[in-house]
Amino acid sequence: MTDETKLKAKKELRAEALERRKRAFEHHGTGASRKIAAHGVDFLAATPGAIVSGFAAINDEINPGPLMTWLQAEGFRLALPVMQGRGKPLLMRAWTPGDAMKAAAWGIAEPTDDKPALDPDILLVPLLAFDARGYRLGYGGGFYDRTLNRLRKLKPIVAVGLAYDELRVDAVPAESYDERLDWVLTPSGPIHCLDS
Repeated sequence: MTDETKLKAKKELRAEALERRKRAFEHHGTGASRKIAAHGVDFLAATPGAIVSGFAAINDEINPGPLMTWLQAEGFRLALPVMQGRGKPLLMRAWTPGDAMKAAAWGIAEPTDDKPALDPDILLVPLLAFDARGYRLGYGGGFYDRTLNRLRKLKPIVAVGLAYDELRVDAVPAESYDERLDWVLTPSGPIHCLDS
């Protein structure tokens, strides 16, 4: 499959996945966020004190807020992403539930500039579709691919996609720069991504 063919396939899958995610959100509502929080991160064998970066959900994404609140209560340090500009990786800044936030591009809430930058041990990642190999389809900006690439050069990290079960597909068209997830956490439970 050529790069041009992959880009076209991603565009088509993205349109389909947006509709699929909308239907999943309408079906599950906020219950999906509570189910994800109930699973926690025990499957990662992570220890309190580790830094977990989440995201501020937009539209019909699964809201990691309940999971982040649980993680804080368990002693994990939290962070949220801040956009640094087109073509650049995300910067993660310290965050605590209830902190003041600033509005950024696409209506995404970000921590304020006075919060320190952190390099997470666990990165929670939004997505539109995923496959068993750990490839994900995002919005097409490449922010999380660049972020994962940068972080993996610094230290071992675990990338966990948050998704409705309905967003699993047979195969996401993958390109050389696409970074894989280690796990996907769905309302029905964690899925370990396989090498294949």
